[in-house]
Amino acid sequence: MEDSKILLNVEETAAYLNIGKTKTREIMKDNEKIFVVRIGNRNYAHKTLLDKWLLAQIKN
Repeated sequence: MEDSKILLNVEETAAYLNIGKTKTREIMKDNEKIFVVRIGNRNYAHKTLLDKWLLAQIKN
């Protein structure tokens, strides 16, 4: 995976988070307004916003 990518598809997001695709889809659905970008019928995680969300989850 390239470090320069800003939008990650479900498979790339799952690899980045080191979790399964099903759990990744669940997390993305629950956080659609926070870090998910929808293009057509596909969801992508905005990597910068995902990182901010992860840091917030760690702090809680």
